[in-house]
Amino acid sequence: MSLQVLPPVSNSSLLQPGFSLLNFGGHVFFFGQKGWPKRSCPTGVFLLDMKQNELKMKPAFFSKDSCYLPPLRYPALCTLRGDAESDECQYIIHGGKTPNNDLSDKIYVMSLVSKNSKKTTFQCVEKDLGGDVPEARYGHTINVVHSRGKSMSVIFGGRTYTPLAQRTTEKWNSVVDCLPSVFLVDFEFGCCTSYVLPELQDGLSFHVSVARNDTIYILGGHSLQNNTRSPSLYRLKVDLPLGSPAVTCTILPGGISVSSAIVTQTGDTEFVLVGGYQSDNQKRLACNTIVLEDNKIEIVERVSPDWTPDIKHCRMWFGCDMGKGSVLLGIPGATKQLISDANYFYILRCKGAEEDKEEELTAQICSQTSAEDPGDSTPFEDSEEFCFSAEANSFDVDDTDTYNEDDEEDESETGYWITCCASCNIDINTWVPFYSTELNKPAMILCSSGAGHWVHAQCMDLSESMLLRLSEANVKYFCNEHVDLNKGLQTPKKVVRLKKQPMKPLGKKKTMKLSTPTKKSFLRRLFE
Repeated sequence: MSLQVLPPVSNSSLLQPGFSLLNFGGHVFFFGQKGWPKRSCPTGVFLLDMKQNELKMKPAFFSKDSCYLPPLRYPALCTLRGDAESDECQYIIHGGKTPNNDLSDKIYVMSLVSKNSKKTTFQCVEKDLGGDVPEARYGHTINVVHSRGKSMSVIFGGRTYTPLAQRTTEKWNSVVDCLPSVFLVDFEFGCCTSYVLPELQDGLSFHVSVARNDTIYILGGHSLQNNTRSPSLYRLKVDLPLGSPAVTCTILPGGISVSSAIVTQTGDTEFVLVGGYQSDNQKRLACNTIVLEDNKIEIVERVSPDWTPDIKHCRMWFGCDMGKGSVLLGIPGATKQLISDANYFYILRCKGAEEDKEEELTAQICSQTSAEDPGDSTPFEDSEEFCFSAEANSFDVDDTDTYNEDDEEDESETGYWITCCASCNIDINTWVPFYSTELNKPAMILCSSGAGHWVHAQCMDLSESMLLRLSEANVKYFCNEHVDLNKGLQTPKKVVRLKKQPMKPLGKKKTMKLSTPTKKSFLRRLFE
């Protein structure tokens, strides 16, 4: 086992505990960033490229027929292969936390569509499930089992929020262990079935699970109800006959009391267990080798790497499996760096020296064939590529840029994340789609006042039907602050005057001659 130190920079604050790594054909992709995706990478998925002892992050893209995938932390994910001998695979992603701390109950399938030296494109599809659908959760596991020519996914464990009926003001966002039920998910028909097994009494989260054929082994985990780390080792066996599936559980000896550990596969039947915690305040620095056979599991302790003093003395650490027997580990760097969210990162290679050399040679070949990187460095939030090195601006001169910042409009003036009005509440770190037409950017509309300026439709309290009507109609729109001013400046409408009919002339005046008695009576009536 060898430990490689990655030079730390402030950009590493993007990776926080709970992130995930996906390995497609030897290429590692990062998913589950801190906060909502920025304009530079709306998908929130990055390619991790190792070249010349430098880790770079290149944005990946989604196909047009993909669904929206929020950045999820602490989800459950596993690979789904169509053929056991094929290197092509899909990733199943279930649950997790959004940047708003909402829990997801959705399940996604991500597959690689195309990849070249300049662009990587994925397809993400949300699966519709029916039956006993697992509730929203995080810190759980998902595995794929194969039996009698069939395949199913198995979901177990995790944490969720306290039910609404049991919440109080003081503990509104408190979490509890999910019930220790086992869920079978059939992707072909979209059916979910839950099983309650007597051997599983307590809920577990942040445990480890490894699968082979029709068997899953569950190791460790933390129980909130008892505040303990289970030393038990469970074996789940799934039988998939033509009728209803059968699930059995057996408690085996030789478990390990650990939580938040990381497992990486180093061989066809061999795994390595690293990291985790053996108590709330004590990390587990020991490593183990797990060997799976047909109906047997063997767990033995192996020689640990030469941990650095920073790793030994830090209170917490986190990481994820990179695939191919490698693990990306991180520790907080707040005590040594100016930015409190910055972290130090290491790559732990668990294979032998000869295998490590082969992996390094393969990585060098892959890096040489895809050596087209941006030739300029831009600010972190708007950059196309984030670098983990001491010199983030030192790029190769011959590298080809896949992103040109000049092609985009000025984010501070016409971007999506401006303060459009005094009551604007659109925040790039907390925004979630409001209209059905939104994906990763808020809907905006142009106010025609003066030279014109953009405002958020949500801040203007526009209904979705009104927004669609304004986008389709060729009319001018004025925001809430300028609509009254526009009315005052408008030219009054021309009033159509009614034509007055001229009065007919009376012609020559006629005089009346009244007699004296008649005149007196007339004057008397007039003054009465």
